[in-house]
Amino acid sequence: MKIETIKKQGFAISLIAFPLMLLIGFIMHPNLLKMEALQTVEQLVARFHHQPMYHIGHFIVMLAVPVIMIMLNGSINVLQGNGRQLGFWGGIIGLFGAFILAVDKGALCLVLSAFDTLPEAQFQEFVPFLSVIVNKEGMLWVVWLLPLLPIGAAIQALGLMKETFIKKWQCVCIIIGLLLLNNPDIELISTTGALLMCVGYIPWGVKLLKAV
Repeated sequence: MKIETIKKQGFAISLIAFPLMLLIGFIMHPNLLKMEALQTVEQLVARFHHQPMYHIGHFIVMLAVPVIMIMLNGSINVLQGNGRQLGFWGGIIGLFGAFILAVDKGALCLVLSAFDTLPEAQFQEFVPFLSVIVNKEGMLWVVWLLPLLPIGAAIQALGLMKETFIKKWQCVCIIIGLLLLNNPDIELISTTGALLMCVGYIPWGVKLLKAV
């Protein structure tokens, strides 16, 4: 099998896999239907303490990062016409945002799974210090740059529509879905966004996979 064929297959699979991985990760959150923004330590503890599905869900989202990077880079490569500038700059912005997503899930989620293994008495003593995570203290301020990922991918979606790789309705679904990811950790909104992204990206990914 030629390397170009492998690249095309990998790109097509990434278009299918990454929105599905985000959707699965978000669905696994406890209290999914609760429309509550994450603002306090108590809310954070209620979400992750003794909630293995919370940790697994975030782990799946973290694993989606390299898949997202393949998708963004692949979109840069396919956009060589009048959507080239949108593809390139959207990809650069999105790739940086994808890196921030990995930082976010590593610092705020995998670390919490380690804290969750503490004996209950030690855990309760530790709880007040979780405020530094909720408030993004220290170098955690970098996670405020996470919106760069959906912004970059949305810019690329415009380029993909411009070069007719995707239809207008797909572009609308993708952009609305991406924008919905920018919310104060309300998982139902994030899940809705991921679902719209599936509707937008997956048909194109399937089409490309069949054409390889």
